[in-house]
Amino acid sequence: MAVSSQIIESMKNSSWIRKMFEAGAELAAKVGAENVFDFTLGNPNIEPPEEFRQKIIDYINAPGKGKFGYMANAGYADVREKVAAYVGGIENVKIPAGNVIMTCGAAGGMNSILKTILNPGDNVIVSAPFFAEYTAYVANHCGKLVAVPCKADLDLDVDGLEKAISGKTVAMIMNSPNNPSGRVYPAETVRKLAAMLRRKSAEIGHAIYLISDEPYKKIIFDGRTVPGTFAEYENAIICTSFSKDLSIPGQRIGYTVVNPKAEDVETLINGIVLCTRILGYVNAPAIMQKVVADMLGKSVDISFYEKKRDRICEILGKIGYEFVKPEGAFYLFPKAPDGDDLKAVEALRNENILVVPGRGFGCPGYFRIAFCVSDAVIEGSAAGFERAFKAMNK
Repeated sequence: MAVSSQIIESMKNSSWIRKMFEAGAELAAKVGAENVFDFTLGNPNIEPPEEFRQKIIDYINAPGKGKFGYMANAGYADVREKVAAYVGGIENVKIPAGNVIMTCGAAGGMNSILKTILNPGDNVIVSAPFFAEYTAYVANHCGKLVAVPCKADLDLDVDGLEKAISGKTVAMIMNSPNNPSGRVYPAETVRKLAAMLRRKSAEIGHAIYLISDEPYKKIIFDGRTVPGTFAEYENAIICTSFSKDLSIPGQRIGYTVVNPKAEDVETLINGIVLCTRILGYVNAPAIMQKVVADMLGKSVDISFYEKKRDRICEILGKIGYEFVKPEGAFYLFPKAPDGDDLKAVEALRNENILVVPGRGFGCPGYFRIAFCVSDAVIEGSAAGFERAFKAMNK
């Protein structure tokens, strides 16, 4: 066979998000796009800030040569200095510029980290629900993802995570605000998690890295803040992107930052830099590095998403759907009315409403709504959500 068995299996179990998105395109061709209410894809529907656009123009038009050439695999030195200062201020930790690696989005950073730390057969633990691609990212580097169900309120089950740790565990991925639940893990939970990982690292005789995946960190609601990790846990690595908060997912730009207190920190950083090259990323996009370095701390208008969250929660709450109100990101994760997420997805599709089953995120019995859509889609879906709810409760 020309294609590997692993890829054949991956294609069979390919992302539910993409499956439903493609189903939406087929449905739109049949009934008209205006009659389809597509909540499948987490594609920001706010345009990037005008300042971002202008900085691209200014940088391109400014005099100078070599703007489109290679640089060090870790990125431009001046950009890394700016990121180090920015992240250090948030984390309340002094971070050397050398601990920053500019990446091709959070996905590029995550794969470079995992390539660096995983030996064949090693485990990475994660709380379910989790971003579906984590399974593939870990498998890319001959590891195994071990999922642990969250608590009923969608917070981390630290005790359950501890039970999942073995001598083969080398990392945990934490995603807060969470995709798909919108949960922001409280500071108390992060402290408890850090203490547990420190204790288990000592017990099994090697560091368990905490990889904090943070692309939604600026998309938070109700005046909340997202707790930092570096001050709590020495073996922490931040992995993030500008895709969501600047609405530029197609530009593939992000960064990785290694805690300066991490075990064997220099070797770890050098490994991630090497893997950035040997995985084929080579370096993060040159122009984007320069532009986002001047956009640190800035974002699109988050109140735009907060209003959408409030409206979709109001609609579904009145109908009777059960959910934990999202604290960040732009996703809602309701329970399937009768516990069957595939049945819920089908009932909603019969109403031309497209959502993603929770099993795609390691959490059957729920479904994900990406509310980064137009107000017209949210308002137009209300009657269909109600009819589907009634159909599922007959």
